[in-house]
Amino acid sequence: MPIVHGFDPPERFVAGTVGEPGARTFFLQARSGSRVTSVALEKQQVAALAERVDELLDEVMATSTTHVVPALAPLGTEDTAPLEQPIDEEFRAGTMTLSWDPADERIVIEVFPYSEAAVITPDQVDEDFEEPEPDEIFLVRLTAAAARSFVQRAEQVLGAGRPTCPFCAEPIDPEGHLCVRANGFRRRDPQD
Repeated sequence: MPIVHGFDPPERFVAGTVGEPGARTFFLQARSGSRVTSVALEKQQVAALAERVDELLDEVMATSTTHVVPALAPLGTEDTAPLEQPIDEEFRAGTMTLSWDPADERIVIEVFPYSEAAVITPDQVDEDFEEPEPDEIFLVRLTAAAARSFVQRAEQVLGAGRPTCPFCAEPIDPEGHLCVRANGFRRRDPQD
């Protein structure tokens, strides 16, 4: 039986980072009272989760006549505070699932630990594959308003990284970068 780090609903659920742009570690963090759970994940996973949460809420808003879903994060729900300290990583995120529970009007997010056993190589795509039972699950159930607030903060966290090169779309470090589209010419952050 897996350990379930459940929050229904959490007092706070955010995406955040530790470290400087270019060397940041991303976390999902939930808090209820003094209980805090932090799960490490990749920047692309934060982006995908925020995008899918937003899309799912838009779908519910467009198709439901009984559920009230705000189009944007309600005023006063913005969360710009840093992550709760100390950050004790429970696990590194692998698979994530997302669903809408119409009975409770909640977004349900499940995050499972990364596992080498769950990695499929290209030559295994056509084979029957049974994913191993996880040891832990990070389970968060959010109201629609809290989910919109999560998306808003996640977008801010993602946008706070290194600026991208307008030519090759690669990140620009403070000391610049070798732009492949400019034949190796070293470009700097346009704000410098």
